[in-house]
Amino acid sequence: QVQLVESGGGLVQAGGSLSVSCAASGRTFSNYGMAWFRQAPGKEREFVAAISWNGGRSYDADSVKGRFTISRDNAKNTVYLQMNSLKPEDTAVYYCATRRGFRAPMISDPHEYDYWGQGTQVTVSS
Repeated sequence: QVQLVESGGGLVQAGGSLSVSCAASGRTFSNYGMAWFRQAPGKEREFVAAISWNGGRSYDADSVKGRFTISRDNAKNTVYLQMNSLKPEDTAVYYCATRRGFRAPMISDPHEYDYWGQGTQVTVSS
């Protein structure tokens, strides 16, 4: 059984920084791509960033490009999202997810991710 546990969310002022983490267990973490999504109240789940199975490649949504950085530590079975220059519109529940398929390429479609964490709240005040 794959489990993903996010941590590190919280309240921060606009312009500030926050880092969230996602610890994975239940399968060989290093063989699967990972991604972060977010969902604000009343909105659909939105892709934020993805990283390849070995951490060699990543890409971000245009809305966070240059401000957010996804990374992973396969030795710790953990994926991270460093968020800088936060804006009130970044307020959402942030979810990590595992890519469906062994060493499958990165993708932003949430239907291509098979396991999800419970989410962690990030609130940015103006």
